[in-house]
Amino acid sequence: MKLVLSSLVAAMTAAAASPALAGPVLDEIKEKDQLICLVNPNSPGFSVPDSNGVYQGFNTDFCRMAAAAILGDAGKADIRGIGFSDSMKTLVADGAHMASRSITATGTRDADAGMAFVATTFYDGQGFMIPKSIGVTSATQLEGATVCAEDGSTTLLNIADWFSDRTISYRVENIADKTARLEAFFNGKCDVYASDVTALLSDRLLSDTPEAYTILPEVISAEPLTLVTQPDQALEAAVFWAFQVMLNADVYGITSDNVDQIIADLGSYPKAVNRLFAEDSATAEMAEKLGLPQDWAYQVISQVGAYSEVFEKHLGKETAFGLELNETANALTADGGQMYAYPIR
Repeated sequence: MKLVLSSLVAAMTAAAASPALAGPVLDEIKEKDQLICLVNPNSPGFSVPDSNGVYQGFNTDFCRMAAAAILGDAGKADIRGIGFSDSMKTLVADGAHMASRSITATGTRDADAGMAFVATTFYDGQGFMIPKSIGVTSATQLEGATVCAEDGSTTLLNIADWFSDRTISYRVENIADKTARLEAFFNGKCDVYASDVTALLSDRLLSDTPEAYTILPEVISAEPLTLVTQPDQALEAAVFWAFQVMLNADVYGITSDNVDQIIADLGSYPKAVNRLFAEDSATAEMAEKLGLPQDWAYQVISQVGAYSEVFEKHLGKETAFGLELNETANALTADGGQMYAYPIR
């Protein structure tokens, strides 16, 4: 009996001494010193290549967030533009580590063994864009309309539900390629373009005359746009908590501009801030258990920023989108939104 107990204690001690989570995908990322992340190939504000061919935008910064947390360097995110359906197929086929490209978390998708839905970065809803010239002010006036929509997305299902519930007849132009789909709409092949509202705001900017189009007031669905990874407990935890660091930074007014100043004087700040950055902090303990660099939380904030920084930079008041964060569902819960910062302790 003593021998059995000794063996059990030894096994428990060994388990406690090793990282609590181990994952082959996270190990591969660290071994190759590169994180492959998929984004939409042409979505202004969310992911679009700059003059040097480097993807920039709201969604791309969460790829960099993950690379900063796991590898200590946001620049080690290998960001690749890819179509919607192909992005999920690529993840399932182990061709990428994660995707940050406005994928809605649904029950059937989450049940797919090849994907893990990790953290919702944007709460959206589906809407309709039309040419102003057709004189429609409500989606309820779209009887007989032709709707351009994306093949393989939840858009088609939402359209079917909404029009069917209201006995409104319609026809779909189901076009998988986004460039072809937008071209069809801008050239008048479709009366209506259906997508998430933020995608509509982005896609309208791709027109030569964006002012000629308007977005109808109806929002017909809930679209929690979520970071997706390969199934790997360690990778999922790293991505989830890196995002929580960004939200916690907003709670305590921490930004990429002031984080160094805060760390230099941690004793003057609340204990919750110390738990983010102190050498003996909760994030340091998490680093050991998750297999991350000890200063992973600092790297996320210093290299990428707080959630509100990313939002303002790409979608905020000074951008073509002109969105006010605290007037959207993406504000912190304390400000009336749905972003809830999990405690790091």
